[in-house]
Amino acid sequence: MSHPGHLSPSPTATVIHTGRQATRRVLPRGIVLTALGALTLSGGTVAVAGLGERTPNPAGFGGILIGLLMGFAGISSVVAAWSARRSTVTVDESGLWVNNGDAGVVIPWQDLAGVGLHWSRTGRRGSIRICSLELYPNSSVQHDDPVLGPLVRDEEPLRPGLSRQRYRLTLPASSRNAVVTAVQHRVPQLWFAVPSGGAP
Repeated sequence: MSHPGHLSPSPTATVIHTGRQATRRVLPRGIVLTALGALTLSGGTVAVAGLGERTPNPAGFGGILIGLLMGFAGISSVVAAWSARRSTVTVDESGLWVNNGDAGVVIPWQDLAGVGLHWSRTGRRGSIRICSLELYPNSSVQHDDPVLGPLVRDEEPLRPGLSRQRYRLTLPASSRNAVVTAVQHRVPQLWFAVPSGGAP
């Protein structure tokens, strides 16, 4: 794995903008949460200060605290979504290029032992299904890499003979088919089928 630096994908590479859907989904929620936090904060401040005809009420400190927490969560999600809007996955003959919006790295195909699709569940009672591209390196994973480090997972492999540690690249629903098709087209020898019961 290496950071591209002056290198770039080939002109025939397939570029998939994976961050756009997440931005469209998360950004409005973050804005609403920030606005609700601001309203709650101002209401708590009014109660504590006793503005207008009201008498000061210490219970307003609870509103201030809740407002600060909501505002922090909202602003954090807005910043994360805005940064992720430029996230891309690019597939060409040399490898898989991952860009998280701030930095990029290329994973050469020769450094991989296998690539597969994985489905997992999250949320209350596993109601949300998440699709990810599992990238199994044939050497050690890069824990310290700013792009790849957050993608490292240590779990039972999806196929015998592969390592426990691999990179998990979450795929938005709008990008899944494009990424899978591009990888299968470039390196069919590395691809393995979705495990039984893994399909949506």
